Amino acid sequence: MTQANKPNPPKKPNKPNPPNSQQKNNSNTSKEESESKTGKQLILDILEDEKKKIKYFQDYPIRDLVEHSEKFGGDLKRGGLDTNQIRKFLDAIIRIKVKISQEKEKQHELNPHKNNIEPEIFKKIESDIVLLKPKLAYAAERNSRAKDAAHDLNDVMSKSIDKVHSLEDFERLVQFIESIIAYHKAAK
Repeated sequence: MTQANKPNPPKKPNKPNPPNSQQKNNSNTSKEESESKTGKQLILDILEDEKKKIKYFQDYPIRDLVEHSEKFGGDLKRGGLDTNQIRKFLDAIIRIKVKISQEKEKQHELNPHKNNIEPEIFKKIESDIVLLKPKLAYAAERNSRAKDAAHDLNDVMSKSIDKVHSLEDFERLVQFIESIIAYHKAAK
């Protein structure tokens, strides 16, 4: 029989090819990388890495934020940092939130038909947000019991504050610190 006269072999059903080892390694790299890094490293990667770098804190992907704060909260707990020390920072943030609410009410009373008052409000509270950085630095230096963890919190929050340029960024910062506190409390 010639080649043209040979019957075709039965067709096999289409199955996706199993991933080769290179594909397997690439798909697990970020997960393995994530597991091997500290919470601080994961967060700073997102805030500083040129490829992943975010310009505004509101651009921090919420699922990453939660995952990273879980790891970071646990790292801070294992580093001996007290919940009260983190809560002091949250209390300062809550005071700023109250100030924002008061400013919104005031602006609305003065000009109820004015839209987009958020940039004006942010200008009024921006210095309060930026001034959290020296407070964090001071608290980190005062902490003799958990100095490394306090410095890690200072580093991460300072870099985070640098990304706050609007009320939306500030709201994401609030979510971030609340997540860190929750996971810090839950850590064993």
